[in-house]
Amino acid sequence: VQLQASGGGLVQPGGSLRLSCAASGGTFRGYSVGWFRQAPGKERMFVAAIKWNSRISVYDDSVKGRFTISRDSAKNTVYLQMNSLGSEDTAVYYCAADSSIIHSALASQTAYDYWGQGTLVTVSS
Repeated sequence: VQLQASGGGLVQPGGSLRLSCAASGGTFRGYSVGWFRQAPGKERMFVAAIKWNSRISVYDDSVKGRFTISRDSAKNTVYLQMNSLGSEDTAVYYCAADSSIIHSALASQTAYDYWGQGTLVTVSS
């Protein structure tokens, strides 16, 4: 499966953006899909993940209550709705997917074999 991340851009502090991760060459059915981000000069970190079949989702503490991950089966797409954005959310956001990820590994980058190209989110006034 190939992943295409989109929706990044420049947003003011306190604003919102919605990122999309679309699958091609396959379906997300049975997969877990995660979002990770890499801020300038920092390591790539986990943001959120969702299990496609059960819709169970997990979040990093830094985004709980502000970000929501969801999926649209008709569009074979996973979304990351980001609200109350701050400068600390500036990063390149990547989506990733894989099948058969156990719940405890959803936040682990090494659990994912398929990665999108990344989309840049810049939060600045």
